Amino acid sequence: MSFIVYIIFSGKLDRYYIGYTTDIGKRIIEHNSGASAFTSKATDWVLKWKKHFTSRELAMQEERRIKAKKSRKYIEYLVGQR
Repeated sequence: MSFIVYIIFSGKLDRYYIGYTTDIGKRIIEHNSGASAFTSKATDWVLKWKKHFTSRELAMQEERRIKAKKSRKYIEYLVGQR
């Protein structure tokens, strides 16, 4: 099973969201349908970046590492690496 760390963006809120999942398509639908509390304020979430991991632990470490930077500039750097 593959775990995916992802970054999505809402133009309406001008905000990024970082998370991890095993099913990126399903997860984006959940974000855009209001099923996730933090992202329920918008319905225009778009996938901007993703990275695959072989274990949940590695994915969680990467998610925490990105979030710990508390930096929009760093997130935009990652997103720009496509």
